[in-house]
Amino acid sequence: MYVALATLRARRRVRFMGKAELWDSFVTRCLATVARGIPVDRKAGASSYFASVEALRSGDLVGIFPEATISQSFELKDFKSGVARMALDAEVPIVPVVVWGTQRIATKGQPKELHRKRRKVVVKVGDPISPMGTVDELLTTVKASMNELLHQVQDSYGPHPVGEYWVPARLGGSAPTLAEANMRDKQR
Repeated sequence: MYVALATLRARRRVRFMGKAELWDSFVTRCLATVARGIPVDRKAGASSYFASVEALRSGDLVGIFPEATISQSFELKDFKSGVARMALDAEVPIVPVVVWGTQRIATKGQPKELHRKRRKVVVKVGDPISPMGTVDELLTTVKASMNELLHQVQDSYGPHPVGEYWVPARLGGSAPTLAEANMRDKQR
C-alpha cells in the first residue's frame, strides 16, 4: 500500500504480484482485482511470470517482492531470480524500493497497531538499474542497491530502542538475526 501511494506522485499505478491466496477472500480479491494485481501460484508460477513480463513490455509498473516474503529479521533475505529474469526478458529497468516502519504496524506474532498510534513509515526509491549482465549479476546489483537504501532509511528513521521486536539485531533489537530468521523459514 505504501509503495502504491508513493507512485501516485508520479501519476503511475503499480500492479503488484501477490500470492494467489489473496484472491480467496472476497475483500482481498476485490482490492487485488481493482489494483490489477497479478496472482502468483507459488507451486506453478509460470503464468504469473509471463503475465508480468507482458505487463512490463506494455509499459505497466509491476511491483515484485524479490524476497518472496518478509524476513523476520527485518534485513534483506536472499532474492528469488524472478525480478532479474523479468527485467532482462522485458528489457526494462528495475527501480529498487524499500519500505521501513510497517513492521511496527503489523508483524507476525505481534499485536497489530492498525489504528492505535501513528507510526512513521518511510518509502525510499533508488535509481533505476539497467537490465544488463546475467541474472545473477543483475540480482547482485539490485540487492546491493536495496541494502544500501535500507541502511540509509534505517539510519535516518530515528531512535531504534534497544530490545524492541521491530528493530533488527544489527541495530540492537530483539528481532532474530538473518541466519536465525532463515532457519525459522526452513522449519515452516
